[in-house]
Amino acid sequence: MAFINFVTQIQFEFGALKLLAQECQRVGITRPLIVTDPGVKAAGLLQKVQDALPGVTMAVYDQTPSNPTEAAVRAAVAVYKANGCDGLIAVGGGSSIDCAKGVAIAATHEGPLKTYATIEGGSLKITERVAPLIAVPTTAGTGSEVARGAIVILDDHRKLGFHSWHLVPKAAICDPELTLGLPPMLTAATGMDAIAHCMEAFMAPAFNPPADGIGLDGLARGWTHIERATRDGLDREARLNMMSTSMQGAMAFQKGLGCVHSLSHSLGGVDPRLHHGTLNAVFLPAVVKFNASAESVRKENRLGRMAYAMGLKSADDIPDAIKAMNARLGLPKGLAAMGVKESQFDDVIRGALADHCHKTNPRLATPEDYREMLLQSL
Repeated sequence: MAFINFVTQIQFEFGALKLLAQECQRVGITRPLIVTDPGVKAAGLLQKVQDALPGVTMAVYDQTPSNPTEAAVRAAVAVYKANGCDGLIAVGGGSSIDCAKGVAIAATHEGPLKTYATIEGGSLKITERVAPLIAVPTTAGTGSEVARGAIVILDDHRKLGFHSWHLVPKAAICDPELTLGLPPMLTAATGMDAIAHCMEAFMAPAFNPPADGIGLDGLARGWTHIERATRDGLDREARLNMMSTSMQGAMAFQKGLGCVHSLSHSLGGVDPRLHHGTLNAVFLPAVVKFNASAESVRKENRLGRMAYAMGLKSADDIPDAIKAMNARLGLPKGLAAMGVKESQFDDVIRGALADHCHKTNPRLATPEDYREMLLQSL
């Protein structure tokens, strides 16, 4: 049976941040904890959010790492409880939003965080008691502001997913103005993350035509505008369309993702220094090749339809087009350029097989398949 759910209240426009106080009032957040990271604070974006909440008593946790960890969740929960907070405002990229989702669980549910991980059977244990969350993205990548999931590295070093419709933010403030001037490499890496979400969701076999349409349109927007956004951080049209691509990718991936994310989640747990979006960009060509023979992909001409959205002549052109795009954006040529070694492959494969995205790929990968994808991506 198909389950289709769209999704939350979204304020999407230049200047939408001015609606934050209104959304807090609507949701019932009177004493928020703002969860963010040092880069967002240094860029002055945290101050903009605080200025949008005149007269509101708030607390701040601004130490979210580039890949959110269980330790960071614990530290933020301590601030949340010490200040009597009644809700969360996540300000930043996927790391800050996912960290805030971890806080939403841990501040209101008993037991260690791993209890609630998807592969531990924890999704049904996440209840409506979660702390209410408003998400304010400052990058155009993960789309976590409209997603039901979060990715957190646990104390045991596993990079695990947490999924529940209760984790969907009560409101998303999508203000492209907050992404103006984002550094080129971060624009490129987060943009390819959003494009990967659109592509993998579209290839996923679950029946969800609305998600397919949203993902395919998001791919077209992202593929058309990512170079412009990377080249000129003040290109408002490009920034708006990249933020939409990010949002649409996450709306679409309620269908599921696949081997790109199985591999990037696993490798990101093995080496947390690696950027998730960059890994997705590097893995995409090999996974598209692997998925080409999947029955559901061939039956509905999914690669051909993606090629059309990307302005390519043939589905066969997609892997090389992605590699060429990565090169033009200045992203690493492969895993080796990121410091990944073949000696890490066994650990990566083990994690990929256990990842929640493994079984939603259109073609079930074996350990040997994953090794070949890693080799092609090296």
